[in-house]
Amino acid sequence: MNAINLCAQDVEKLHRDLIVVDGHNDVLATAVMRGRDISNSLDTGHTDIPRLQKGGVDVQVFAVWSNDKKWPTGAFKHANEQIDSLESIVARNAQRIELAKSSRDIDRIVAAGKIAALIGVESGHMIENSIENLQTLYDRGARYLTLTWNYNLPWATAAAVEDEKPAAAQQGLSEHGKMIVRKMNELGMMVDLSHASKKTFYDVMAITSKPVLVSHSNAAALTQHFRNLDDQQLAALVKNGGVVGVNFYSLFLDSTYEDRLQALYTQQTGQAPDAKMTTRMQYNKLSKENQYLADAPLSNLLYHIDYLVQKVGADHVAIGSDFDGIESAPQGLDDVSKFPLLTKALLERGYTPEDIAKIMGLNFLRILRENES
Repeated sequence: MNAINLCAQDVEKLHRDLIVVDGHNDVLATAVMRGRDISNSLDTGHTDIPRLQKGGVDVQVFAVWSNDKKWPTGAFKHANEQIDSLESIVARNAQRIELAKSSRDIDRIVAAGKIAALIGVESGHMIENSIENLQTLYDRGARYLTLTWNYNLPWATAAAVEDEKPAAAQQGLSEHGKMIVRKMNELGMMVDLSHASKKTFYDVMAITSKPVLVSHSNAAALTQHFRNLDDQQLAALVKNGGVVGVNFYSLFLDSTYEDRLQALYTQQTGQAPDAKMTTRMQYNKLSKENQYLADAPLSNLLYHIDYLVQKVGADHVAIGSDFDGIESAPQGLDDVSKFPLLTKALLERGYTPEDIAKIMGLNFLRILRENES
């Protein structure tokens, strides 16, 4: 690809003409449910409505999420409370944002100059093994279900638990899990395989009648992590017609992130981080300057996009930022207002406007429509 040199006005116009879809954002669980009002500009986190508007985000998928361990019971109720909170935000900001339940809703809302809010449920734990609960969440607007989070379910197993086991020992989908996937196909609810174990991934591929979504994952060939897809999975994704949404988390983009973070923490505080300190805890202790140094270079995100496009084609790559679910994003992509920077970087890298439009939104909308049909 040859680099394209365009003036700032050209880049801004191209970005504004795109339909920008971010397929995964955790602001409901990490900010809204803690009392922050994203109606107004916030000086914390990655997301609020003014910054979504500034970033030209047309469709934002709001993740409904719970930590399985924190919500061993009551997860379905917790899911509904998060949807309640999103509906409240939408009601208070009706001139700026509207809940979408279909691709036709999205077309109408975006044409009206508003942000289309879509719901994705992250972790099948939240349906509490119940197809009736799945139906209820669909009726309320959930248009994808991430089958697992980082823990196994009775009906599906997670990459965080299963991927270290030999393939023969991985459990994958149970018969009930297969019923759930078939029900999702029937409803037109996208099956999201981010977080799923390899066995679960391939079990779904064997039975699904619709293209799948991998909402927020990257290329394992570049960064070895259970949350990223290997080349065999990418080949299966193409055959299925599905889409992978590129995740902005530095840990999934840069294999040196943890070591760099620990070194910066030690340099700043004068002591190594305690073994119990998570990457988020370490990062939050750093100065703004050191946080920037810890962040993966923007080039790492572009390397992952390049690799995925090389392996699966520009028709199968999308965006799933994971904003507000991550502590560290690539340098310069500080929050949702910075999406134009990614458009600019892709242009400079030689991507055509047509392929940028696919990656930034049209591919996600395509498989949404194909699941609806």
